[in-house]
Amino acid sequence: MRNFLDKIGEEALVVEDEVSTSFEAASILREHPRDLVILKNLKESDIPVISGLCNTREKIALSLNCRVHEITHRIVEAMENPTPISNVGGLDGYRSGKADLSELPILRHYRRDGGPYITAGVIFARDPDTGVRNASIHRMMVIGDDRLAVRIVPRHLYTYLQKAEERGEDLEIAIAIGMDPATLLATTTSIPIDADEMEVANTFHEGELELVRCEGVDMEVPPAEIILEGRILCGVREREGPFVDLTDTYDVVRDEPVISLERMHIRKDAMYHAILPAGFEHRLLQGLPQEPRIYRAVKNTVPTVRNVVLTEGGCCWLHAAVSIKKQTEGDGKNVIMAALAAHPSLKHVVVVDEDIDVLDPEEIEYAIATRVKGDDDILIVPGARGSSLDPAALPDGTTTKVGVDATAPLASAEKFQRVSRSE
Repeated sequence: MRNFLDKIGEEALVVEDEVSTSFEAASILREHPRDLVILKNLKESDIPVISGLCNTREKIALSLNCRVHEITHRIVEAMENPTPISNVGGLDGYRSGKADLSELPILRHYRRDGGPYITAGVIFARDPDTGVRNASIHRMMVIGDDRLAVRIVPRHLYTYLQKAEERGEDLEIAIAIGMDPATLLATTTSIPIDADEMEVANTFHEGELELVRCEGVDMEVPPAEIILEGRILCGVREREGPFVDLTDTYDVVRDEPVISLERMHIRKDAMYHAILPAGFEHRLLQGLPQEPRIYRAVKNTVPTVRNVVLTEGGCCWLHAAVSIKKQTEGDGKNVIMAALAAHPSLKHVVVVDEDIDVLDPEEIEYAIATRVKGDDDILIVPGARGSSLDPAALPDGTTTKVGVDATAPLASAEKFQRVSRSE
């Protein structure tokens, strides 16, 4: 993280006034949704809070050493070409001791929150059968000085925990908070269960990523500001939530697994990374890595796809814009169907020609205004399985999905040529 701060060249908004971790800190972060913010003086902790490392596509592109429109291609390249890691060091430079969450400035963000939440914590675990490492970001609610309730959806970590519980065992884990943005982004990618997110991160880092070896658990993690060691307890569940999710609405309360922490390692001059729930950093980190899934599925259907964006206005989850070089009539509708299938949470998708910048909402609206006939170009799919985050979905989880083909007809393409772009 420190190397990225040196690289970013952006002057952080530094708040020197004393603020509380309960609501006050989050209120300041909401006032500065696109800024890099450092809260220097927390009432409850000596550790400053940093937020906004990944709250713009420009910052993410900088961390990946690419341009904004190349982000999706850069992620696809890293997912398809992971780089094994050979550099592993120790915990030099860390202050180590018994885990005590009261030392950390863990924020409580909204009035109805179930408690303070770790929002930028990445959990590292090993498959009990194969030993393959998994790294994934999870929200974790504080329920004690050394205990957390963790939201785990049915993916890789969920599978690991199931395997451990079938054996009657706890699952050893480490939690890293405050990593380089490129490393953090890698932990959110959708790769096979037998692949290692850290090897994706190593590709982002041009093969120079070094891990550090934990003390009490068999785990290596990236250099981070704070590292916690512990285990997910076999068969233990606690109520988790409420929590404000991507859509700026409360997720439901559930019984979730419990983490028991044992050791804690804190870097000298550490900063605690806090991601504001429903903020741009939350949306981009959760949604942006889904863009390659859509891109690859669309490319199998229409090879001339140019780019895919899950839009910030659509919470980087429910709305997508796809640009293609149209070759035959019907390409737009095929792309709609491919995109909806690739990301089942997707609710609305717009397909545009390659002259439309999918990163610009005005450009997308222009395409809809000038190239769409409602009776021909809108595809409606009622009764489809939707996203659990969509407050408009029905109680059974279904919704209505809509695709908009905003591409120009090939037979009359000259009618749609943009004069300001050609003269």
